[in-house]
Amino acid sequence: MKAIPFIVGLLLPAASLLWTAGSRAESPAAPFEVTSASFADGARLPSTRFVHDGHGCSGANLSPEVSWRGAPKGTRSYAVTLFDRDAGGGRGWWHWIVFDIPASVDRLPEGAGQGASLPAGTVQGTSDFGEPGYQGPCPPEGDAAHHYVLTVYALDSDRLDLGETAKGVEASAAFKPHTLASDSITFLYERP
Repeated sequence: MKAIPFIVGLLLPAASLLWTAGSRAESPAAPFEVTSASFADGARLPSTRFVHDGHGCSGANLSPEVSWRGAPKGTRSYAVTLFDRDAGGGRGWWHWIVFDIPASVDRLPEGAGQGASLPAGTVQGTSDFGEPGYQGPCPPEGDAAHHYVLTVYALDSDRLDLGETAKGVEASAAFKPHTLASDSITFLYERP
């Protein structure tokens, strides 16, 4: 019987050391997160300045601001896409494809999709409108609000073997094997 208190007496300090060491462990890194100053996640688009100018829509066709943080270790570039998941009878529609964004960048300002304020070396693919660069929302007249998904990918490659002719499906397939993390935010838009 005297052996049990002796063993417990030996084990308690060891358990205390393990608990103390565990409580000092660093907390995990913050997750990769995307935000936008141009719209709230899950909300309706607040302004027509982001809407397409053409095909029956009349907006300023400016790309929204997009920011990200918490990129994982090993991130060497970023890519950004805007995809309407409700268009084309559920097939979707690519509105913006951007890649080879340097790892030192953590945001694209409003209007970057017009090309002037993109970081050096950044490439914009071809939207489903058949043009490179940002092409804003323009759902068919009478449709319920469409969901536009803005996604940022943290990639393990400096450059992808893609050019301005890359379309959304091709670019998305090229991102997949290089993606370390991704996050998305969504806005809704329907014609007034």
